Amino acid sequence: MSWSALLLLAAGAYAFKLIGLLVGDRLSERFSVVAGLLPAALFAAIVVLMTFTEGSRLVFDARLVGVAAGAVALWRRAPFVLVVLIATASTAAWRAVT
Repeated sequence: MSWSALLLLAAGAYAFKLIGLLVGDRLSERFSVVAGLLPAALFAAIVVLMTFTEGSRLVFDARLVGVAAGAVALWRRAPFVLVVLIATASTAAWRAVT
């Protein structure tokens, strides 16, 4: 990486921090609902990508079975530790069968 690119990235990061300090309160009131939903949406996107893709192609394998079993356990209001155990066990069982 060149020094000019590094300095440009550092200046951009500093500018974003400065803008956040200057207009943060005005924007936080306006976008507080959206900002509260962003972490959940990003986490859901990561789970979907890790479940349905391998490289650049779609796959439907044991990971899908585990996520589906965990989703059903969550829907039935199981404790989180039990949700993880159910998802893990169903994934392992599917891999053992196929």
